[in-house]
Amino acid sequence: MAKHNDKLDQERIEHQEQRINQERNDKESQGAQQRNTFREDEELEEQINIHDIARVGAYLKPYLGKVMKILIVVIVMSCIDVAIPYLTKIVIDSVIPSKSIRNLLILGAAFLVAVIAYELCLRYRTVSITLVGQLLLKDMRRQLFTHIQTLPFSYFDSRPHGKILIRVVNYVNTLSDTLSSGLISVISDVFTFIITLIVMFAIDWKLALWSLLLFPALMVWVRILQHFQRRAYQVLSNKQSNLNAYVHESIAGVKTTQTFAQERSQFRTFQEQQSDVRASWMKAVHIQFLMWPGVQVISSMTIALIYYLGIMHVAGVSVTTGVLIAFVGYANNFWNPVINIGNFYNQLITCSAYLERIFETLDVKSEIHNSAHAVELPQIRGQVDFNDVVFRYEPGGRNILNLVDFHVKPGKTVALVGPTGAGKTTIVNLLSRFYDVAEGSVKVDGYDVRDVTLDSLRRQMGVMLQDTFIFTGTIKDNIRYGRLDATDEEIIAASKAVHADEFIKGLPHGYDTYIEERGSTLSSGQRQLVAFARVLLADPRILILDEATSSIDTQTEEALQAGLAHLLKGRTSFIIAHRLSTIESADEIFYIDYGRIVEHGTHQELLAMKKAYYRLYESQYAMIKTANGIGNSQQ
Repeated sequence: MAKHNDKLDQERIEHQEQRINQERNDKESQGAQQRNTFREDEELEEQINIHDIARVGAYLKPYLGKVMKILIVVIVMSCIDVAIPYLTKIVIDSVIPSKSIRNLLILGAAFLVAVIAYELCLRYRTVSITLVGQLLLKDMRRQLFTHIQTLPFSYFDSRPHGKILIRVVNYVNTLSDTLSSGLISVISDVFTFIITLIVMFAIDWKLALWSLLLFPALMVWVRILQHFQRRAYQVLSNKQSNLNAYVHESIAGVKTTQTFAQERSQFRTFQEQQSDVRASWMKAVHIQFLMWPGVQVISSMTIALIYYLGIMHVAGVSVTTGVLIAFVGYANNFWNPVINIGNFYNQLITCSAYLERIFETLDVKSEIHNSAHAVELPQIRGQVDFNDVVFRYEPGGRNILNLVDFHVKPGKTVALVGPTGAGKTTIVNLLSRFYDVAEGSVKVDGYDVRDVTLDSLRRQMGVMLQDTFIFTGTIKDNIRYGRLDATDEEIIAASKAVHADEFIKGLPHGYDTYIEERGSTLSSGQRQLVAFARVLLADPRILILDEATSSIDTQTEEALQAGLAHLLKGRTSFIIAHRLSTIESADEIFYIDYGRIVEHGTHQELLAMKKAYYRLYESQYAMIKTANGIGNSQQ
């Protein structure tokens, strides 16, 4: 009877495991479908977001003093623009008929002074606007980059890195000219437009009214084009983002591409993405350049109308030759600002698509941040307590961890083992507070990790992942990244402790050897040794090793274990490893499966139980024995 009940229990457990596995696969499948890849366009707003444009004012605020000086110069330039046609009128109507050489010379000198003053003002405006634009660009990019550093892991997991990169570089560059020079220029054009209208009505109000006859037609034309142009540039923005994401991914995976001889396939995909960008660009340009011909046609028709009315003296218009010539000059002054304002509106439409992407990124809130009552975590001893922890990625979603409860004393080494996806990495991520628990609590030395500042918590933890990241620079700089104020002697000491010193000294320039991007000039084992030295240099009170020795050969691993033995003393350590030989000396081993601790004890205790850990150990031992047998037979 007892054996029958045991069999039923085992069947129930297996059925539950199959169901959990199915849920896990379903969730992974849905996640894969929802991911934003280089083949998928991001969602678009259908209208210009006035709120986004208004937010740009915050970036101009620190430079209002410079902007005011530029505006004063702009006003002077506008006054010169308005004065020159009026001086032309005086010359034609008064000076030439009176044959006054003196007055002609005076007005000629006034023309010369006006032109020189205009050119000087133009130079000042151009240089100053460029400076303000670059300062604005710097501030926006700095805020964007700083904000990205604080975003949760889920943000980077949910979209290609190339799509993030294009926002920091390309989009901000595009915005700079429009939001600095374009904005100030349009203020100048509006001022010139208003002053010109006032002078035109002061000289002859009837001809001024006729000059505005076709203005409503221009407004209708602009309104029709703006909708299509906005949509075209939004699509272009998406296609550029997709291409950037694909290029970034292709460069990162170029070794795999060459290994499988898939260069042609990659090129075909690149051509598809590039063709989409080219087609979208041409469509956007076609729509954009419809604006300028439309304005030019309306402008030319207006000037023709002025000549007709002025020469034929119809519709109640009766003006002198000087007034007619002045009005033609004012018509150009009138329509040029309109053209410039129309062009700025085109740029604004383009920028609104880019602003949408930039502010979308800035508006992403970090899920993990300091609480209002967070305090600095003092120097810790290393006590770690998981109190009935439940974790799920989404509210109402499946539990990833289920009532995980354990307590680790300071200086102890704990190993986490179990199948892939069981929750091992999630446990150490909660300890570093890369995620927050749904229920229960995680405490370090009695402090709930949610009640202390992130900096004070993470500064006292050393984390080394399986996928170690090496920055461009020297080996010494990469190791010093763990503690920026470390001396060369401390760097060498840390390297010796993890047996990295041996291979570093064999490099062409030793510790000053320059490493290419992502450490491509080092082997995977060497990269991990450098990362080990970096972590140990930080002297963390809690050390987390997540598959940290997976890329190190057996001989190097043995030397590394010997070097780490004394460093782990007095330091609370969590080791995640599939290779059980690396954790046999751990003070306690937790076997994690389906989000819960199913077994725990020392290596010998777990082997004596002859359950999950024992089966895992036996399977690895059998694989090693088989591999050794194959190697011996080949020899």
